[in-house]
Amino acid sequence: MKIMSTKDLMPGMKTAEDVYTYNDQLILSKGVVLSDKAITRLEFYSILTIKVEDELVFNLAQQEMDSSYSERIKSSSSFKEFKKNFDKSVGHFQDLINDIVDKNSDIDTNQMLSNTLELLNTSEGSVNVFDMLHNMRQYDDSTYAHCLNVSLICNVFARWLQFSKDDTNLATLCGLLHDVGKIMIPDAIIKKPAKLTEQEFNIIKTHPLEGYQILKMQNINDHIKNAALMHHERCDGSGYPLGLVGNKIDKYAKIVSIADVYDAMTSARVYRGPLCPFKVIELFEAEGIQKYDTQFVLTFLECVVNTYLQNRVLLTNGVEGDIVFINKNALSKPVIKSGTNYIDLSTNPDLAIQALI
Repeated sequence: MKIMSTKDLMPGMKTAEDVYTYNDQLILSKGVVLSDKAITRLEFYSILTIKVEDELVFNLAQQEMDSSYSERIKSSSSFKEFKKNFDKSVGHFQDLINDIVDKNSDIDTNQMLSNTLELLNTSEGSVNVFDMLHNMRQYDDSTYAHCLNVSLICNVFARWLQFSKDDTNLATLCGLLHDVGKIMIPDAIIKKPAKLTEQEFNIIKTHPLEGYQILKMQNINDHIKNAALMHHERCDGSGYPLGLVGNKIDKYAKIVSIADVYDAMTSARVYRGPLCPFKVIELFEAEGIQKYDTQFVLTFLECVVNTYLQNRVLLTNGVEGDIVFINKNALSKPVIKSGTNYIDLSTNPDLAIQALI
């Protein structure tokens, strides 16, 4: 038996003990063989470490199944240009944030926004933004890269919500600065390879308040400050640091919270590329509707799904086909055309999309 960081877990590992949330809700039982979905479930509930058995139960075929789609994106010239500009933007953003934290410098939101929008212009539309981000994940993402990811997602998300240009820009800035408080959390706690003590977890949970403290005296929009404070609040009251519910949560914080979780769940791990979006959507459908603003999360999921129409997929039974129709009442279960056959995943509960190919 050994303690593993959640970000290093691999499909085929077996849990060595029951896994609970910090509110004592059972997530996984002892003896469960981990799948992509199970590992994503742990991330969804912010479980940082678990105990696993020493022996791997089965090999990692998933890596091979996901590789073709990922490699197709990575080989494109637009992706290479995006990656180059992304790396520059992360470095520049890190310098700006360090000046704000260390020197109490004023925040120039116009400059921050200009740099982010310039990066967006590298891509060719919202579909490519998501494709590129799925393939930009680092195994040890920095807070700065994560903030930039979330800002890009918030920009696309706001346009899906038909926000005005000014409101879309505001959502982008909310995403960019939402996690600034994590700069104040010691790396020894954030990257601890063993189970956190209750005291250590409580320290991590202070990062929204830390972010708000950094931003509160700045001459910036209050929604940006609220997004830093409230992005871990949940509509059912299960979030932190204030346990707010429903309309007590800033609407921009609600948008950031969805983008924040989506970015975390679709990030790469050592053993595979980005998690298949349909697995992420399935988890949101099963466990996220009550936690997030219904209008926002359903719009987000429906629009993300629609970006994958006509994509070729591999099903869990080994059949390949193309996505031809989205079921609005079961977004993770579209209709697949395979040869002359049509497979409605919403009426086939034992079938699911395993990979984009």
